[in-house]
Amino acid sequence: MSLHERIAAYQSASQYFLNLAVGTPADLLDVHHENGWSARQVIHHMADSEAQSYARLRRLVAEPEGSIIQGYDEAAWANEPKLAYSDGDVTNSIAVFAAVRAASLDLVKRLEDSDLEKFGEHTEAGKYTIARWLETYTKHPYDHGDQLVRATKGQA
Repeated sequence: MSLHERIAAYQSASQYFLNLAVGTPADLLDVHHENGWSARQVIHHMADSEAQSYARLRRLVAEPEGSIIQGYDEAAWANEPKLAYSDGDVTNSIAVFAAVRAASLDLVKRLEDSDLEKFGEHTEAGKYTIARWLETYTKHPYDHGDQLVRATKGQA
Protein backbone atom coordinates (compact mmCIF):
# COMPACT_ATOMS: atom_id res chain seq x y z
CA MET A 1 0.00 0.00 0.00
CA SER A 2 1.39 3.40 -0.95
CA LEU A 3 1.89 6.16 1.60
CA HIS A 4 -0.90 8.12 -0.08
CA GLU A 5 -3.26 5.14 0.35
CA ARG A 6 -2.20 4.72 3.99
CA ILE A 7 -2.94 8.38 4.67
CA ALA A 8 -6.37 8.11 3.04
CA ALA A 9 -7.14 5.00 5.12
CA TYR A 10 -6.08 6.81 8.32
CA GLN A 11 -8.35 9.74 7.44
CA SER A 12 -11.28 7.40 6.71
CA ALA A 13 -10.79 5.61 10.02
CA SER A 14 -10.88 8.93 11.85
CA GLN A 15 -14.15 9.91 10.21
CA TYR A 16 -15.67 6.47 10.82
CA PHE A 17 -15.17 6.67 14.57
CA LEU A 18 -16.04 10.36 14.82
CA ASN A 19 -19.35 9.78 13.03
CA LEU A 20 -20.21 6.95 15.42
CA ALA A 21 -19.20 8.88 18.54
CA VAL A 22 -21.11 12.02 17.58
CA GLY A 23 -24.09 9.97 16.45
CA THR A 24 -24.46 7.89 19.60
CA PRO A 25 -27.72 8.89 21.29
CA ALA A 26 -27.28 10.04 24.90
CA ASP A 27 -29.65 7.34 26.14
CA LEU A 28 -27.38 4.63 24.68
CA LEU A 29 -24.05 5.90 26.03
CA ASP A 30 -24.20 3.68 29.10
CA VAL A 31 -25.64 0.52 27.59
CA HIS A 32 -23.13 -2.30 27.59
CA HIS A 33 -22.69 -6.01 27.84
CA GLU A 34 -21.94 -7.03 31.42
CA ASN A 35 -18.28 -7.75 30.60
CA GLY A 36 -17.71 -5.00 28.05
CA TRP A 37 -17.24 -1.27 27.91
CA SER A 38 -20.11 1.09 27.33
CA ALA A 39 -20.08 3.52 24.40
CA ARG A 40 -19.15 6.26 26.90
CA GLN A 41 -16.13 4.25 28.07
CA VAL A 42 -15.07 3.55 24.48
CA ILE A 43 -15.23 7.24 23.59
CA HIS A 44 -13.15 8.24 26.62
CA HIS A 45 -10.63 5.50 25.84
CA MET A 46 -10.28 6.69 22.27
CA ALA A 47 -9.56 10.25 23.39
CA ASP A 48 -6.85 9.05 25.77
CA SER A 49 -5.43 6.60 23.25
CA GLU A 50 -5.27 9.21 20.53
CA ALA A 51 -3.55 11.67 22.88
CA GLN A 52 -0.93 8.98 23.44
CA SER A 53 -0.65 8.27 19.72
CA TYR A 54 -0.18 11.99 19.01
CA ALA A 55 2.83 12.11 21.32
CA ARG A 56 4.20 8.81 20.03
CA LEU A 57 4.11 9.94 16.41
CA ARG A 58 5.97 13.13 17.22
CA ARG A 59 8.61 11.17 19.13
CA LEU A 60 9.06 8.82 16.20
CA VAL A 61 9.48 11.73 13.81
CA ALA A 62 11.64 14.06 15.91
CA GLU A 63 13.72 11.99 18.32
CA PRO A 64 16.67 9.75 17.55
CA GLU A 65 15.84 6.25 16.34
CA GLY A 66 15.47 3.84 19.23
CA SER A 67 13.96 6.43 21.60
CA ILE A 68 11.54 5.03 24.15
CA ILE A 69 7.86 4.96 23.21
CA GLN A 70 5.99 4.62 26.50
CA GLY A 71 3.06 2.24 26.81
CA TYR A 72 0.29 2.79 29.32
CA ASP A 73 -2.14 0.65 31.29
CA GLU A 74 -5.43 1.18 29.47
CA ALA A 75 -7.43 -0.81 32.04
CA ALA A 76 -6.02 1.26 34.91
CA TRP A 77 -7.01 4.45 33.12
CA ALA A 78 -10.50 3.09 32.44
CA ASN A 79 -10.93 2.05 36.07
CA GLU A 80 -9.63 5.29 37.63
CA PRO A 81 -12.76 7.14 38.86
CA LYS A 82 -11.13 10.56 38.47
CA LEU A 83 -10.79 9.95 34.72
CA ALA A 84 -14.60 9.51 34.63
CA TYR A 85 -14.77 6.80 31.98
CA SER A 86 -18.03 5.53 33.49
CA ASP A 87 -19.89 8.79 33.92
CA GLY A 88 -18.01 11.70 32.37
CA ASP A 89 -19.45 13.89 29.63
CA VAL A 90 -18.17 12.71 26.26
CA THR A 91 -18.13 16.15 24.63
CA ASN A 92 -14.50 16.92 25.44
CA SER A 93 -13.35 13.39 24.63
CA ILE A 94 -14.94 13.63 21.18
CA ALA A 95 -13.25 17.00 20.68
CA VAL A 96 -9.88 15.59 21.78
CA PHE A 97 -10.25 12.64 19.41
CA ALA A 98 -11.12 14.93 16.50
CA ALA A 99 -8.35 17.43 17.22
CA VAL A 100 -5.49 15.01 17.73
CA ARG A 101 -6.47 12.88 14.75
CA ALA A 102 -6.57 16.03 12.59
CA ALA A 103 -3.18 17.16 13.88
CA SER A 104 -1.66 13.72 13.34
CA LEU A 105 -3.16 13.61 9.85
CA ASP A 106 -1.48 16.94 9.08
CA LEU A 107 1.84 15.45 10.17
CA VAL A 108 1.51 12.17 8.25
CA LYS A 109 0.72 14.14 5.10
CA ARG A 110 4.23 15.64 5.41
CA LEU A 111 5.92 12.24 5.66
CA GLU A 112 7.89 10.62 2.89
CA ASP A 113 8.16 6.90 2.20
CA SER A 114 11.61 6.83 3.79
CA ASP A 115 10.14 8.09 7.09
CA LEU A 116 8.02 4.96 7.49
CA GLU A 117 10.98 2.91 8.75
CA LYS A 118 12.02 5.39 11.46
CA PHE A 119 11.53 3.65 14.78
CA GLY A 120 11.43 3.83 18.52
CA GLU A 121 11.39 1.13 21.18
CA HIS A 122 7.89 0.66 22.58
CA THR A 123 7.98 -0.42 26.23
CA GLU A 124 5.46 -3.19 25.54
CA ALA A 125 5.70 -3.91 21.81
CA GLY A 126 9.43 -3.59 21.04
CA LYS A 127 10.61 -2.03 17.79
CA TYR A 128 7.93 0.41 16.69
CA THR A 129 8.17 2.02 13.25
CA ILE A 130 6.15 4.90 11.86
CA ALA A 131 4.66 2.37 9.41
CA ARG A 132 3.51 0.28 12.36
CA TRP A 133 2.15 3.39 14.10
CA LEU A 134 0.14 4.24 10.98
CA GLU A 135 -1.19 0.70 10.66
CA THR A 136 -2.12 0.51 14.36
CA TYR A 137 -3.89 3.84 14.47
CA THR A 138 -5.71 3.20 11.20
CA LYS A 139 -7.14 -0.05 12.58
CA HIS A 140 -7.85 1.24 16.12
CA PRO A 141 -10.89 3.45 15.31
CA TYR A 142 -12.52 0.59 13.40
CA ASP A 143 -11.97 -1.89 16.23
CA HIS A 144 -13.36 0.47 18.85
CA GLY A 145 -16.05 1.84 16.55
CA ASP A 146 -17.34 -1.70 16.14
CA GLN A 147 -17.09 -2.14 19.91
CA LEU A 148 -19.12 1.07 20.38
CA VAL A 149 -21.84 -0.21 18.05
CA ARG A 150 -21.98 -3.57 19.87
CA ALA A 151 -22.09 -1.79 23.24
CA THR A 152 -25.14 0.26 22.28
CA LYS A 153 -26.86 -3.02 21.43
CA GLY A 154 -25.78 -4.65 24.71
CA GLN A 155 -23.52 -7.14 22.94
CA ALA A 156 -20.02 -8.21 23.97
